[in-house]
Amino acid sequence: MAWAKPQYSRTEVNAAGDTIIAESPKDVPLEKILELVEELHTALKAINNWRSSHSYPLHCLKMTLKRRAQKVSRDAIVAQRTKRLPSIEAKLKRWEGMQLARMHDIGGCRAIMRNVGQVNELVGTYEESRSKNPQRGPEFVRPYDYIAQPKEDGYRSIHLVYKFRSSSRKYRVYNGLRIEIQLRTQLQHAWATAVETASMFTGQALKSNVGDESWKRFFALAGTALAIREKLPTVPGTPTGDDLVTELRELYNILQVHTVLQGWGTAAHKLTGTRRAHTYLLVLDTRSKNLEVTGFREIELARASEAYLVAEKAARDKPERQTVLVSVDTLAGLRRAYPNFFLDTAAFIEAVQQAIGDSGSK
Repeated sequence: MAWAKPQYSRTEVNAAGDTIIAESPKDVPLEKILELVEELHTALKAINNWRSSHSYPLHCLKMTLKRRAQKVSRDAIVAQRTKRLPSIEAKLKRWEGMQLARMHDIGGCRAIMRNVGQVNELVGTYEESRSKNPQRGPEFVRPYDYIAQPKEDGYRSIHLVYKFRSSSRKYRVYNGLRIEIQLRTQLQHAWATAVETASMFTGQALKSNVGDESWKRFFALAGTALAIREKLPTVPGTPTGDDLVTELRELYNILQVHTVLQGWGTAAHKLTGTRRAHTYLLVLDTRSKNLEVTGFREIELARASEAYLVAEKAARDKPERQTVLVSVDTLAGLRRAYPNFFLDTAAFIEAVQQAIGDSGSK
């Protein structure tokens, strides 16, 4: 199949990133508006090419991850995605001096393991491979261990960042492109997807630790509750013991977490395209609770990338519409890897209720 290749210099890619986060000037003539629209169109085209160019390196690292994760556990869930345009914009705005060409998570893949023992075993596999063959395969950049040191918002996972490296004339065009590998447990995944679901419906960037303080505090406390259950380090600035249970239960009831998250229900979804797909485009309308799932075969990756950009353009001024392009092995695995797009927070709700000792809290 034909993989997308970079068509723009890193300077042009960074300029495109600056364009999409630039504030629109006020009281400008029509000619200037048309010029700005064309400039934005050009920038989005460059960004989509840059994002699509990560597909081959991402595919290579995902296949290695899949092989290693399933050697640890046949139940491992492995998925990949290219970064959503709203997430790219948010990161460029949030981090001063951030440049698009320097982002290490434009392409990302993850393995969801049953427990932390399996995560550690998988990490050990990567460490052993690097020590035996440091010059072979992708170049290791650095780890981010948010399990040993959880983020203040409650996020926990291990990230491994690699730069693609190949001596092949055919593939050296991708050298230097960065891919992020995420390794997390099922409980950590349940927390992360619940945050994303809440963000979709509250219109707050909770995933980026921006939004209502009560919701942010609730998810930080929930992160600690799940960490205690896994016998792992807790979230900074949160209590433990009875104080944790008391505060978590209080916010759970005040925010009506069960009613809010479960009340959104399960998204009705419609599948178009082949069921034997390699890649899926998900378009969720949080207002109508409808999810459109379009499947693309492996040879249709370029068409999938184009459809992704079209869907993102259509959703640009519609916060109720969320889009993502992902790759999983089966349609059933799609829901397990991305429950937030199916509005499924049952696993998270059950874990929190267990932590506060009340399966009937509403």
